[in-house]
Amino acid sequence: MTIRVRFAPSPTGMLHIGGARTALFNYLFARHHGGQFLLRIEDTDRERSTPEATQVILDALDWLDLKSDEPPVYQSTRYARHREVVEQMLAAGTAYRCYCSREELAELRAEAERSKKPFRYDGRWRDRDPAEAPPGVDPVIRLRAPREGETVIHDLVQGEVRVRNAELDDMILLRSDGTPTYLHAVVVDDHDMAISHVIRGDDHLTNTFRQAQIYDAMGWARPNFAHIPLIHGADGAKLSKRHGAVSVLQFRDEGYLPEALCNYLLRLGWGHGDAEILPRDQQVALFDLDGVGRAASRMDYAKLVHVNAVFLRAAEDERLAADIVARLARDHGFTVGTEAAGRIAMLMPGLKERARTLAELAESALFIVREAPLPMTEKAAALLTEAARDDLAALLLDFDNTDFSKAALHEAMKAYAEREEKKLGAIAQPLRAALTGSTVSPPIDAVMEALGPIEVRKRIFAVLGE
Repeated sequence: MTIRVRFAPSPTGMLHIGGARTALFNYLFARHHGGQFLLRIEDTDRERSTPEATQVILDALDWLDLKSDEPPVYQSTRYARHREVVEQMLAAGTAYRCYCSREELAELRAEAERSKKPFRYDGRWRDRDPAEAPPGVDPVIRLRAPREGETVIHDLVQGEVRVRNAELDDMILLRSDGTPTYLHAVVVDDHDMAISHVIRGDDHLTNTFRQAQIYDAMGWARPNFAHIPLIHGADGAKLSKRHGAVSVLQFRDEGYLPEALCNYLLRLGWGHGDAEILPRDQQVALFDLDGVGRAASRMDYAKLVHVNAVFLRAAEDERLAADIVARLARDHGFTVGTEAAGRIAMLMPGLKERARTLAELAESALFIVREAPLPMTEKAAALLTEAARDDLAALLLDFDNTDFSKAALHEAMKAYAEREEKKLGAIAQPLRAALTGSTVSPPIDAVMEALGPIEVRKRIFAVLGE
């Protein structure tokens, strides 16, 4: 069997974190089995589907490096095919025209409410002659669903699940305006795209019973189904904005690396021993559906931050520096020139050791692009005593005799501390405050080397009031 899977989002809003995990599971399953990963945009909700929302989905998948093996399929372009299949079902007697008026359906719903039963269409046009149709009513097309027995799904995650056919009704395939319903369109598209495995959230499980009946009515082989438990918040409730970020691009904007988010989402509902940090090639090698659990997963933002920090420290400095330059412009209003960008790149090994997100990394790099006099934290300002200022003035003279390399600057500070019989930290910390406005930074000798002699003097002179 050729493995073909699809991710099929609706462009009616942002791509949520749960959808991203579904896309990831589909992608890894396809890659693991040497198959294809496809994308279908289910844009049949014409009022709510927008080109902007579609682009958000495409941007998010591109950012996560989950690229489709074929051009995206847009469901709205396939209405003719959806109607063609319905015509075949009408000809075969597995579908029929229903001329129920809105008033009749409203009464059926009201009766179900009075009886405290779920609403089900009673099939009153199932066997009636269309010649009896009332004037002025455009029919819907309904599936002639089986009424006896059960519909059984052999789910690759949930196991065998079944429902009595008496609990299902004759679902609508085509609306009265000729547009297909979501449940019908999905079946036709999955069949025509030769989808072998439908991997999606378990909130679709009830839909699957109805969709299976359409496959059976058409005599089509059903795909394999795998329904993944949903992601909940830490409190066990359905994940929502009140739990924190839920949009994929919001995670991007908040400074998470795509590989870190994917790694976290992979481990959110799938496991392989004690493995926690897995590069993409290992994910592909290890992933299969037998590792997916049946219980809902809980989003742990603290764990995600930890995972992101691990990937951040391992990321290439050049890549991080480019991102930080962009963030400083977008989020902080600094236009970073070539010289400042070079300083950021030089200090990246030290900057990324303390940061957990790209947003934090950008914050920690602000001192590089700010002009003297620098804003000071309270702790930094407290370090700049009169004695400390005297030390800074004397250090400037010593620095004049160095080549301003990291090693030479360190030796100059060390020699000054020994000469003045002070601890090196008592010298380095006021210097750090003067040059960064903070008590936390990469090693101060590295900071001075990156800033260069002119900028170092400018910042120390600003502190000295000269």
